[in-house]
Amino acid sequence: MRKHTKRLLSTAGVGSLAVSTIAAGMIGFGMTPASANDDHGGTTTPIKHVVVIFGENVSFDHYFATYPQAANTAGETQQGTGIAAPIFTAAKNTPKNIATLAHDNLLAPNNPNSVQPGRLSPSQAITCDQDHEYTAEQKAYNGGLMDKFVQNTSMDACTGGQFGRPGLTMDYYDGNTVTGIWNYAQNFAMSDSHFSTTFGPSSPGALNLVSGQTHGVTEFTATGQPVKPAASDYTVKFPDANGVGTMTEDPDPVYDDCSNKSHASKNNLAGMQGKNIGDLLNDKGVSWGWFQGGFAPTTAATTTTPAACQATHTNIAGATVTDYSPHHEPFQYYQSTANPHHLAPASMAEIGHDGQANHQYDTTDFAKVVNSDTMPAVSFLKAGSYQDGHAGYSDPLDEQKFITQQVNAIQNSKNWNSTAVILAYDDSDGWYDHVAAGVKNSSNTSDDAAWCLNAYNQGVPMAGGYADRCGPGPRQPLVVISPFAKKNYVDHTQTTQSSILRFIEDNWHTGQLRDGSADATAGSIKAMFNFENQRDIKLILNESNGTVVSRGKGDDEQ
Repeated sequence: MRKHTKRLLSTAGVGSLAVSTIAAGMIGFGMTPASANDDHGGTTTPIKHVVVIFGENVSFDHYFATYPQAANTAGETQQGTGIAAPIFTAAKNTPKNIATLAHDNLLAPNNPNSVQPGRLSPSQAITCDQDHEYTAEQKAYNGGLMDKFVQNTSMDACTGGQFGRPGLTMDYYDGNTVTGIWNYAQNFAMSDSHFSTTFGPSSPGALNLVSGQTHGVTEFTATGQPVKPAASDYTVKFPDANGVGTMTEDPDPVYDDCSNKSHASKNNLAGMQGKNIGDLLNDKGVSWGWFQGGFAPTTAATTTTPAACQATHTNIAGATVTDYSPHHEPFQYYQSTANPHHLAPASMAEIGHDGQANHQYDTTDFAKVVNSDTMPAVSFLKAGSYQDGHAGYSDPLDEQKFITQQVNAIQNSKNWNSTAVILAYDDSDGWYDHVAAGVKNSSNTSDDAAWCLNAYNQGVPMAGGYADRCGPGPRQPLVVISPFAKKNYVDHTQTTQSSILRFIEDNWHTGQLRDGSADATAGSIKAMFNFENQRDIKLILNESNGTVVSRGKGDDEQ
């Protein structure tokens, strides 16, 4: 999400009439032809359903610093409930060669940063939000030394009962708090080499998931009028003569009535040119949808007034949080895949298909189809803000409830045997992580620090010639949950957010997005699967604490 101390765009109303009159301005990039053999009735693998649960703002070390060893400190309780924190005991055959802080001997007192890493307890789930801007994250890398996080991304004090301390960015949770995701890793497959496609916050991360592209953005006023480059408030970085540039911040989408509703100021908005994975799936007739908490409007649009999305929930600290965050919804930046007025599907049969909702839905709509023959082939699930895991207004315990609820429902559905659930994140929030991927896509602007500038000067290419797309960025968790996922497996293949995009493209023969999209070079996540061995597993977790309730008959023991 946007950094709270330097908000370039807030969330103000785009009138429904203004949105409807915005010119499309889309540039088609074309597709490469499908080349894989179709051995599975329309897909290249036995996977017929992909569900991406896309969380907020977590680095790999923030959740896995000591995996698979938890502190199991006596007497600890979970924030918000006061119930005893769960004990976590790792399986004996858990892989040992995992790039964690513990494995690489970078816990206290051996860390090169000015503050040593510290464990956050289950009673410290709500913390301050960290600095996760494009430049700040690069500066934290300090040319690859990974030792300037405290100076550049740590936000140590905040209000509203959130936990903070000097050097907070260095801190991490273990299996006594993020119990659910550790249990998924124990029973399915995880990666210790998965990264943001580029540096920066939520909106670029979401765009990299669905298009592998943060270039192609145009700026609009709060009323939906195009902005000339000279009048830009820097929503668009380094625009060309036509005002088209790169997104590195968190502007709200122009094709969304509910943009700019959460703040008094009405700042400029953004629209993307080009295509995304939704366009490619539509071209192939493959069902798909983005399902986000709070997408259903609290006030419907009329011919003269836009819809409003003001539903709220309370997090474990008792804070009231607005469910819907427009800049977390990447398909709303593209006119071709937007549902500006947040129209509900006309019927259950429309979900996943063309119709008035245009593939954009509330999470309640996913619950209607998960156990049906009409469950979409590709589904993206985004929690309401209080459950999305974003520090400041959400937390790992609220996030765990959403993830386990969705995964339990999928496993209990008729579609489980052909499904892959992918747990991934949009950015790192600026939380410390000690592993840097070598720069694969360089940049050379005033926004770039030594990590990216040195790569550019050494001849690392800049895809499409588009600046401010330096990456890969920070390392993040990635977990694959499926009957075809390898058991208790850790993949070391270097992947990015756009690797998920590439898997969907390859599985459904869509071809790739061009014009420098990161899908062309994204590493494969297929090593996390064994498509020749469908396991008899149904791992049902407790939605309150992430502990194991039951496993499949043939998969009871680790």
